[in-house]
Amino acid sequence: MEHAIFVVERRYGAAPGRVFGAWADREAKAHWFGSPEDRVELDFRVGGQELHEGIDPRGNPYTFRATYQDIVEPERIVYTYEMLLGQTRISVSVATVELRPDGAGTLLVYTEQGAFLDGHDTPGQRQHGMGSLFDALGRAVAIG
Repeated sequence: MEHAIFVVERRYGAAPGRVFGAWADREAKAHWFGSPEDRVELDFRVGGQELHEGIDPRGNPYTFRATYQDIVEPERIVYTYEMLLGQTRISVSVATVELRPDGAGTLLVYTEQGAFLDGHDTPGQRQHGMGSLFDALGRAVAIG
C-alpha cells in the first residue's frame, strides 16, 4: 500500500456558484466527469452517494463510488471514495474541494489523501487524472 497526499489547483473564469453547480447537478457532472456512456448516479447531499461505472481509456471497466461527508455551498465539498478496476479495489481516498473567489472567477483547490492498493494505481497517475478532469470541468463551466 502506498499513502500519498497531493493538491491540484485550477483557476476558472466562472463564479464559485457556477463551478459548485457543475459538481452538484447530475447532468452537469456527467458532462465533465467521465464519459457520456458512463452509468452515473448522484445524490448530492451530506451522506449521499455518487456512482460512476464506465470504461477507462485502456478499455478496462472501472467504478468510482463516493460518499459526501460535508458540503457548504458554494465553498467546499468533502467526500470519501473508492476506485475499482473490474472487481479489484485500487484505492480509497478522502478528497476535499475548496472553491475560492478569485476576482470574477474561482480558484479550485483539490486535496486528496489516498491509500493506493497493491500497485494498481499510483499517486502520480491519480494526480494527472484529476488534473485532466478539472481541465474538463473548466471547459464545461466556460461554455455555460
